[in-house]
Amino acid sequence: MTAKMKRREFITLVGGAAAWPLAARAQQSALPVIGFLHPTSSDTNADRLRAFRQGLKDTGYVEGENLTIEYRWAEGQFDRLPELAAELVRRPVAVIVAAQGPAPALAAKAATTTIPIVFNVGEDPVRYGLVASLARPGGNLTGINFFGTEVTAKRLELLRELVPGATHVAVLLNPANASNVETQLRDVEAAARAIGLQIQVLNASTSREINAAFATLVRERPNALFVGGDSLFTSRRIQLALLAAHHSIPTIYSSREIPEAGGLMSYGTNIADAWRQVGVYTGRILKGAKPADLPVVQASKFELVINASTARMLGLTVPDKLLVAADEVIE
Repeated sequence: MTAKMKRREFITLVGGAAAWPLAARAQQSALPVIGFLHPTSSDTNADRLRAFRQGLKDTGYVEGENLTIEYRWAEGQFDRLPELAAELVRRPVAVIVAAQGPAPALAAKAATTTIPIVFNVGEDPVRYGLVASLARPGGNLTGINFFGTEVTAKRLELLRELVPGATHVAVLLNPANASNVETQLRDVEAAARAIGLQIQVLNASTSREINAAFATLVRERPNALFVGGDSLFTSRRIQLALLAAHHSIPTIYSSREIPEAGGLMSYGTNIADAWRQVGVYTGRILKGAKPADLPVVQASKFELVINASTARMLGLTVPDKLLVAADEVIE
């Protein structure tokens, strides 16, 4: 082989090598990008994210292989959600997942009328103006209604069954999540009146305020505590479980993660299944489905979870009726 031929072959090889990263970058940039907007933090949502990714996988999408996800976490600062939603719109992304409650969904809706948005909310999305109707959403939003607040009355009744002598129940809500707290307060007040319970509302939007709320509980000595459904409280589940145990306050929560962390009892939707369905809807939209044509999915899996070990520590005898009804009893 002549020197000229060798030089030409070398130049071809070098040129090809230089093109490889360019081709890889081009392929990567061609991957669809999802924007993920959430009011709390990643480290407290690992199980839910796993369920969301499973839903994506069910429709043929795997993060890092044929899909990119841009995460935006508000770290409990709900007032940051509009700014984070605007960032995702500017990015731009193919779909926005507005996870966990009306606040991120409303922030995303205000930020774009064209990018598809998939939400999961515990309230009626029609009442919040997110969709025109459950069967025909009509705009650029659809998603999952996991009935976080609609089961308030049932949750309060279960707490009364576990603490039958209760007359005074404290209710912990997060005022930073204004749209959510308004609905929950209305529902819990109505439910308490119906079964003759006196309630005392306490507010907390930070870890420090949760501590302060428990200091108030110690002074007031209610018979039990009802913790409202809120992503902040789920993210602070260990703190809540420890404080309730330390002060011997029987407490009911909205999601199973808290009894799993040592809390007493929860009743609500199977949140992991709701997140999986969000992943499925996101994948379907990436494949061309329009949000306006995808009916809002109403969660159908509800679960009662009781931590029997915590009940014993609090000196409570769990009625057989509750043990039989429980989907899981943690020993």
